[in-house]
Amino acid sequence: MLQLTVDRFTGICPLENVFVVTNRDYSELVQQHLPDLPPDQILGEPIGRNTAPCIAYASYRIAQRDPKAVIIVTPADHAVQREEEFRGIISQAVASARAQDILITLGIQPSRPDTGYGYIQFIDGDQSELYGSLRKVKTFTEKPNLELAKMFVNSGDFLWNSGLFIWRAEVILQAFHQYLGDIAEVFDEGLDQLGTSKEADFITNAYSRCRNISIDYGIMEKADNVYVLPADFGWSDLGTWDSLHRIGRGDENGNVIDGDVILYDTRECVIKTPSERLVVVQGLEGYIVAEYDNVLLICKRTEEQRVKEFVADVRAKKGSGYN
Repeated sequence: MLQLTVDRFTGICPLENVFVVTNRDYSELVQQHLPDLPPDQILGEPIGRNTAPCIAYASYRIAQRDPKAVIIVTPADHAVQREEEFRGIISQAVASARAQDILITLGIQPSRPDTGYGYIQFIDGDQSELYGSLRKVKTFTEKPNLELAKMFVNSGDFLWNSGLFIWRAEVILQAFHQYLGDIAEVFDEGLDQLGTSKEADFITNAYSRCRNISIDYGIMEKADNVYVLPADFGWSDLGTWDSLHRIGRGDENGNVIDGDVILYDTRECVIKTPSERLVVVQGLEGYIVAEYDNVLLICKRTEEQRVKEFVADVRAKKGSGYN
């Protein structure tokens, strides 16, 4: 999926302008998957601190090259079914970010009331020639309950939060100084060390001083120059099992299968098991059956948001060896 993400920006962003932020433990793996990517463009985090420090790290490095560079922030676990439409939307957003001092996020037209996504409410009628199809953002809402999600979709002025952002380097750095001054201060101190042999040591120290905070909560929910570009290009965030079911190729009964599996009277399930183990399933409808690293999960697809709760309980009862 990392390779697919990079390929998706062919014709928009050359490889010499691609930066990958990942945990240091995965830097060599990233290099294996992207052998043509200069090692200097793989930015290793010593620990996870959510998306704000991650974006700050990359933005400071990019601003060293060109403070007016347009930055596209994209997760690597997204699926895009209509890539030409995607490139068209991205090009439109890049042009707007280049011309205006604004922070842009892509909002996906919701097809159902999904509790697995965050939502963006926009101000209808706030369009002008200057901003084209962009809408001024009114509110961000984290993953809502089903009742609230239904209200959002029915209102017509909410979009799914894709987690895709577009802005100029100088504009996002200004936002860090205004809304996350503590993080900006940390990175300002190391400007002369970024891009040098001292960078790794500086980043280790910097991350120990950065709080754990998302870019949405730290900046996007507070800034007054945030716009959303409505989009529909067959997008899915593959952070959920249900999303795998929606984009996967199902059998005649709607089951999406990865593994050596025999099914009886089973419908609308996601089943992912090791290829060396034969699995027989009978009588399930709308379930997730997944085995990895000696852990077997059986869960209703409608309850998949409880997986984090299950993981927390397992760690509490069985120890931290289960992830």
